[in-house]
Amino acid sequence: MEKFTKIRAVAAPLPITNVDTDMIISQEHLRTIERTGLGKHAFSNIRYNEDGSENEDFVLNKPAYRSAEILIAGDNFGCGSSREHAPWALMDLGLRCVIAPSFADIFYGNCFKNGLLPIKLPQAIVDDLMKDAENGANAVFTIDLENLEITRPDGEVISFEVDGFRQHCMINGFDDIGLTMEKGEKISEFEAKQKAEQPWLYR
Repeated sequence: MEKFTKIRAVAAPLPITNVDTDMIISQEHLRTIERTGLGKHAFSNIRYNEDGSENEDFVLNKPAYRSAEILIAGDNFGCGSSREHAPWALMDLGLRCVIAPSFADIFYGNCFKNGLLPIKLPQAIVDDLMKDAENGANAVFTIDLENLEITRPDGEVISFEVDGFRQHCMINGFDDIGLTMEKGEKISEFEAKQKAEQPWLYR
């Protein structure tokens, strides 16, 4: 998993509440277990017109936001059915962080396991950040996971909270497998001791 320590990037405003996982990536694109290539399908129902052309009104299709790595979103982001493809699609689209008043629990957990940082903030603060994000290419934020700080375009610093264990995993790029391998030396020591004491287990 890609490490997340600090990013400085444009934020795109998506003032829609209850964005569900089907809106993030619709079910017909869930046939793969590959994490790459899903970005082109992210938000496909609102990102493209019926003829397949881009919807010019969709925020991430606008020139100022094509390189956005941060999404400022509405309440209850990621609700609906559980699908790990949702954070995969957002990551493949180039997003590294979503800021919203609240997230669906399963989506929230899946984000941390895949390197996408979800930040919960009070509605009033999200509203202010949404206004910042409406300034196009000037809407540059800094997200500092180590110090748990967001720096707004005007320089104001806002603190946020993340569970310490999840913070540790994201900063070090540990998914579930990586977290296990962090204990690789101790695992090897245990196996060597067990093999010496109970060799029949290894026959």
